[in-house]
Order: sequence, then C-alpha cells, then structure tokens
Amino acid sequence: MENLADIGVVGLAAMGSNLARNLAHQGYRVAVFNRSAWRTDDLMKKHGSEGSFVPATSIAEFVASLKKPRTAIVMVKAGDPTQSMIDQLADAMEPGDIIIDGGNTYFEDTMRREKELRARGLHFVGCGISGGEEGALHGPSMMPGGSDESWATLGPILERISAKAPDGSPCVTHIGGNGSGHFVKMVHNGIEYADMQLIAESYDLLRRGLGLSAERIAGVFDEWNKTELNSYLIEITAEVLHHADAKTGKPFIDVVADEAGMKGTGTWTVQTALSLPVPVPSIAEAVFARGLSERTEQRAAAQKQGLPGPKPRLDVAADGEPAVAAAIEDIRQALYASKIVAYAQGFDEIAAGAKRYGWNIDLGAVARIWRNGCIIRAQFLNRISDAYAAGTADVSLLFDPYFKSALASTQNPWRRVVARAAMGGVPAPAFSSSLAYYDGLRSDRLPAALIQCQRDLFGAHTYGRVDEPGVFHTLWEQEGKPEEKF
Repeated sequence: MENLADIGVVGLAAMGSNLARNLAHQGYRVAVFNRSAWRTDDLMKKHGSEGSFVPATSIAEFVASLKKPRTAIVMVKAGDPTQSMIDQLADAMEPGDIIIDGGNTYFEDTMRREKELRARGLHFVGCGISGGEEGALHGPSMMPGGSDESWATLGPILERISAKAPDGSPCVTHIGGNGSGHFVKMVHNGIEYADMQLIAESYDLLRRGLGLSAERIAGVFDEWNKTELNSYLIEITAEVLHHADAKTGKPFIDVVADEAGMKGTGTWTVQTALSLPVPVPSIAEAVFARGLSERTEQRAAAQKQGLPGPKPRLDVAADGEPAVAAAIEDIRQALYASKIVAYAQGFDEIAAGAKRYGWNIDLGAVARIWRNGCIIRAQFLNRISDAYAAGTADVSLLFDPYFKSALASTQNPWRRVVARAAMGGVPAPAFSSSLAYYDGLRSDRLPAALIQCQRDLFGAHTYGRVDEPGVFHTLWEQEGKPEEKF
C-alpha cells in the first residue's frame, strides 16, 4: 500500500481527535479509526485539511494502513472498551508492532496486558497523558512505560508532539517498564487532587473565613501567581473567580453546585499507597473531601439538625484591614507549605512503587516533564527536579535544603492558619493533615508504641523493643507479665 501512515490513533472523541491533529501538525501521516464512523467523518470534515490523515472504516483497514513496525495509540474509555480494542488490534497485528494505551488505566491492568502481549511478540505501552483536550492538541506532558525497544520507535514521536518546558526540553521521558507510565500518571492525578483541594481550602478561608468577595479573592490569586506559588492551577483559579455568571450576573462560583466528582485516579492513588504502604494523607484528605461534597443528603440533614459549632469565620476581620492583609499572607504561606508536603508524599509513593515493582524511575526526570503541558505544572517543579539531581531529596523531598528552609519560614503562618480554621469552624482537612504529617515525620517518638502494646495484649501480635533486637510477646495474664522472645 502506498502512502502508509507513520502512526495511528484509535478513538476519536475530544482527546483522541486532538492528539491525532497534534501528530498531523507535526508532519506525521496519521491513520485514524473510530468504532462510530461518524466521529472519523467529523474529524476529516472539520480538520482534514490540517495535515495528512488516513481514515479507516475497520480495524483491518486501519492496521493495513500503518508502516512497520505498526504503532497505534488507543484513546478509548478505560475498562472493557480499552480491553476490547487492544484485543482487536493484537489479533490484527504482527510481532514487533506497538500498541499504546493513552487513557487513564489502572497500572496493574497495564502490567497484565503488557505481559500477555509480550508473550505474543507485541510491545504494549501504557502512556499517561496529562493536559486535557488542549494539551492533547498543543502539547501534553506524557509518561510512557513499556520496553526499551518500543521507546526507541515511539520516543522521537512523543518528544516532537509533547509540551516543551521553558528551557525547551520535551515534557516526556521513558518512565520505565510495563505499568510504570500509568503508575506515575496515577500519582500525578493524586497530587493534582491535593493541589486543587489546598487551593479550594485557601479560597474558603478567604471567602467564608475573612468575608472577602469573589472578585477580591481573584485579585489575591492573581498576586499569588507572581510568587513561588506560580502555577497553572493558581492561574485558572483567579480566572474562575473573576468570571461572572451570564444569566444572573452573580459571581460564577456562587451558582455552581458544591459537589466535586471523581473519575477514580485519586482513589487509586490512595488505595495503592495503603498497599505499598506509604503515607499520603494530604492526597487522601483531598479524595475524602470530594466524597463529603457528594454526600449532599447527609450534609442537608446536618444543616437541618443544627449540629453545634461556630459560624465559619477567622477571628481577625474585626481588627481591620492590616489584620486581614496579614491573614491573607498567612494563608498564602500555609498553602505553599502544604503544597510542598503533598508533592513530597506523591514522590514518596512513586519511589515506593518503583521499589516494589522493580522500575528504575528517575524522580528528577518526572518533575522535569511536569513543568509544562500537565495540570499540575508549576514553577517550583524546577526546585524539585534540582533537589533530586543534587541527591538531597533521596530520602524525602522535605530534607532538601531549599524545601527545608521554605518550611522553616512558613512554620508560624501555617500553624496559625490551621489553628484559626479549627477555632473558626472552617474545614481545612488538607491543610491540617499536611501539618500533622510534617509534625509526625519530625517527631523523635510517636504514640505507635502504645498501639503495639494494645495489639499484643488483645491479639498477641508481638512487638519490638528499643533496647535489644528481636520480636517479643508479653504473657499479659500471668503474674509479673513475663516476656517471650521469638
């Protein structure tokens, strides 16, 4: 067949269509297929003139239109639809060909599929893609796993279509083997949950706690975006708060229901952290906060019951504008401190996952590819990358001199914000859990010793001692409580 395509995209909803267009814009000849033929027709009608496309009406025709080794990116709904499409492609392909799953797939499913397809001589790549529809079109941040052989073919293509960091480097790197790409994308989304929750709590402290208008808070976020908090999420938060509802003229934020949905990646991040195990309480509280927001009937019942507590406010507004300005600055610093902790927890989970599954993941490279194209892109990712490059964050990001200094300077504001939120009845679960994690990490002794004693008394679960090695059990019901060593 003449004019074979360089690469193909299966699934032409918004993400798949935009990714195909991005590939075409970069000079690639792109085979396109969708199970519902109207999507293929729609892409060709609206965007066919943007580059070189090869539309197909069947999987067989799609596969036949690809150069060898054939490379196909699957952009369909996760779960059964993805599995079905992978099966169809695998049956039509030959050894050496490459199938890429570009959706948000659970990493253990990717590991299973990679093993099954490797046995058939095919390469399977789980590739996390971040940046939404706009990122897919103009340059996303991408996190591909898979074999070295597949990266040799796929790497130059992904580097070309990816977002570019301020220094011009592509926001894509070969993460590691089998499911590592989808694992890192999962944790990216978990960090995203925490980042968004921390920003939302900051807004709530400013709005309900200090009584500021949405427009003034928008200006606050505009200013914060000129500081070390500079990031895409801070930028769009200001944009949202500046926006007025066309129908009512009210601040748009006030006409939107306060129920935040979830698609699963944040939950997976927490579940996986529990299984490793590695503590990620900032991320977990962000997931739970969304869950509470959706418990609308229970929350309505609580309002009706009139559960006792203070009317949400921070006890500073009565002291005048200087006190309000100082409280705003406290919240900014508390946000930065909590954000550092949340990212540290996410990178801890990636490190723990890499150890568990035998992936050689470069944490500094992960930070570098998140500097543009993805939702959590932020200025301070440069600092994270530098910390891992210097080896000062190998045990914890919080031990790096820059972040250690940042946390030292934000200590008092951070604690004031958490205390004022608690006393003022303004829920700040991500702020609070981030501080509690930090204090737990720096404690020379935790109350877990008591928990070990309790477990040994009621269930003979044993314990360790601080003065000699080994595992011990106390015979609690016997006189003198003698001890057995195992």
